[in-house]
Amino acid sequence: MLAPGSLTSDTLGKHQRFQDCNMQPLTIGAFSVQSVYEATGAYITPADLFPDAAPEAVAAHFDCMAPTFFDTGSGKLKLVFQSFVLQTPNHNILTDTCVGEDKERANPNSHMKKWPWMDNLKALGLTPADIEIVMSTHLHPDHVGWNTQRRDRRWVPAFPNAKYVFARDVYAHWETDSNAGTEQTGLTFIDSMLPVAAAGQAVLVEHDHQIEHGIWIEPTPGHSPGHVIVNVKSNGKRSAFVGDLMHHPIQFPHPEWSTCLYWDMAMSAASRTAFVGARTDSDTLVLPVHFAGATAGHIVRSGDSQTFKFLDDNN
Repeated sequence: MLAPGSLTSDTLGKHQRFQDCNMQPLTIGAFSVQSVYEATGAYITPADLFPDAAPEAVAAHFDCMAPTFFDTGSGKLKLVFQSFVLQTPNHNILTDTCVGEDKERANPNSHMKKWPWMDNLKALGLTPADIEIVMSTHLHPDHVGWNTQRRDRRWVPAFPNAKYVFARDVYAHWETDSNAGTEQTGLTFIDSMLPVAAAGQAVLVEHDHQIEHGIWIEPTPGHSPGHVIVNVKSNGKRSAFVGDLMHHPIQFPHPEWSTCLYWDMAMSAASRTAFVGARTDSDTLVLPVHFAGATAGHIVRSGDSQTFKFLDDNN
């Protein structure tokens, strides 16, 4: 979990912000994928994000990360906040819903924000009523914020015709924390989850759930309890929406590097290492939420390690 910060000319200019977060529409067999952008910026130093990594090992990657993934002026790593719309012949599926607007949050960088996320969804030719399934990889504030909107002084589901799909164990974890008054994510469960359940739109599923034919979830715990990825297969093409399994491209050559944002760093490293090992040179299109630039790409062998080859091949 990492809240978007304020964007300033010291980090990213207007044109650069657009370039750094603009994922082009993609196809996966008979399915199509588009990104719904919320915010981007340079947020955190490599030393803070990867506390267990040797500084010289991280620094060895700086040249290839700049300027899209590393801001040399501030010395901070760049991240983007976005959602994905997967359109199949049967459904419009929205994966992860960013920070949202008008949400009370302990972190000032995400408190009562206004971003153009909803306008960007409409720019894709979709209205909230067109979304039929909302899938959350996990329930941190920057992945469920647009689940709801405030109307007539109360929170209601932002997508009136959608079923919201949640892994049962991760929902139960945050529900228990919220009920105990110790929820680490502030009011998130109260304003972004409970209204969905009250409206009868929440669907709790197990870790082998199939959303529709060719689309299923897979457990990848560590970043949060019950974190899942969404696997896609259509006409022989494969893809994976990986949520926060990784936050930065540097984690492909170093899947053992967990960030400070993880609930269980050892568990997250194990989940990430298994994923990278299984998908390297597999032609699986990988879509991480927080990668700027082209966002999507493939894991390919590089010497004794592996790297992430973006679709535009410019990063």
